[in-house]
Amino acid sequence: MARAHLVCGGYPAGATAGHDMDYARRRLLELLEPWQTTVSNDFTDLAKYLPQCELLVTYVAGPFLTPEQADEVEHWMETGGRWVALHGTSGGKAARIPDSKRRKMVRQEHHRALGAFFLNHPPLAQFTVDVASSSLTEGVPASFDVQDEMYLIEVQDPSVEVLLTTKMSKDPSPEGFGFAYDKDTSVGPDGETRVLGYRRPVGKGSVIYYALGHCHSQATNMQPIVDPSVSDDGRSPPQFRGPWASEEYTQLLRNALAA
Repeated sequence: MARAHLVCGGYPAGATAGHDMDYARRRLLELLEPWQTTVSNDFTDLAKYLPQCELLVTYVAGPFLTPEQADEVEHWMETGGRWVALHGTSGGKAARIPDSKRRKMVRQEHHRALGAFFLNHPPLAQFTVDVASSSLTEGVPASFDVQDEMYLIEVQDPSVEVLLTTKMSKDPSPEGFGFAYDKDTSVGPDGETRVLGYRRPVGKGSVIYYALGHCHSQATNMQPIVDPSVSDDGRSPPQFRGPWASEEYTQLLRNALAA
């Protein structure tokens, strides 16, 4: 039986970081049923599991690869390893801005290995996802609507195969919402297209990243407000499954795991 390793958790160890990690972990383990799968909360013990695995799956909010681990993962992919990275995997460390209550994300070697860097996301909203034609999107319509956090991600590697995009000309976040950033480097040359998913070939292997994936429970909800397209009164739903409740997202995950 092929072996996989799942990293699913927040920061610090054991924290949820605003996500229903238990739900995401259960859903991913269901999809990983054909695999012999080990599970960790973060990347601390990655070296113990990675060499034995053909597949690495990550759903994290806070944990990130150290520079040494980033090199190890890239080497592992070069020799055929496949990394399926989801949602908050493009995040990591956020540094406090001097004389401010806000924080800004910090670029790491982790983002080089992944191929993407998270800037911010507006409040939860409904938006349209455009889907490219690929073996990885087989069984998924050319576009679909989803309720989720629309991640603003800066693609680090121009050679990626873009799989998912959306259109938004300007970050609609209210003043002071989320993370600060100097420039919106997530928007394409046309001034509106934003990448939400891609495959990055690395030697004989690859990394597939999908920015979609927010979920929370009443106990883990940290969303202060949401867009009216999610809730008329702007209050965050106590339980939110978003893309996890859609057939399209499930199919994308099935395809990625089987690729």
